Amino acid sequence: MSTASSRVRILVEIALVVALAAVLNAIKLWRMPQGGTFSLGMLPLFVLAIRRGPVVGIAAGALYGVVDFFVDPYPPVHWIQYALDYPVAYAGVGLAGLFSKHVRGAASSRRRWAVLVTAAVATGAVARYAAHVLSGVVFFSEYAGETPALLYSLGYNLYVPVSAAACLAAALLVLPALPDTEREGEA
Repeated sequence: MSTASSRVRILVEIALVVALAAVLNAIKLWRMPQGGTFSLGMLPLFVLAIRRGPVVGIAAGALYGVVDFFVDPYPPVHWIQYALDYPVAYAGVGLAGLFSKHVRGAASSRRRWAVLVTAAVATGAVARYAAHVLSGVVFFSEYAGETPALLYSLGYNLYVPVSAAACLAAALLVLPALPDTEREGEA
């Protein structure tokens, strides 16, 4: 496959993943009062990052964060809060792509493969969680009451690791059904 058609293919994948993430995020099992939802919206971002690597994953995540703000906004109190809760948080999901080569290399060992996919999803989830926690400490501490702002934000944002666990279970089922990215151009 030529470089130009490979780039077009990746851009199309990013567009499809962002759209699918928006659709999956619209199916909410619960919504937090000051923003944040439990959904499978991160699943396509994790899958793309694991298949295509961190650059593509981070780009798709940041783009999805902007789209998510316009589709389902929680009015930002400051532009930094907007950045942390939308493009930065979802770009963090793309860090799952740091494990891309390792996951492909472990295809022959199902157990090692599953451990690496778990590590990839955990890395992306922790990065997103950290962005939301930081935003919560800085911009939403008035909701904490007597509780220290950090503890409040750590607890409030637990919907991220819960959503990530559901996305991990789905990713472990979805990823093996997808074609190998290195052989896609040979067909």
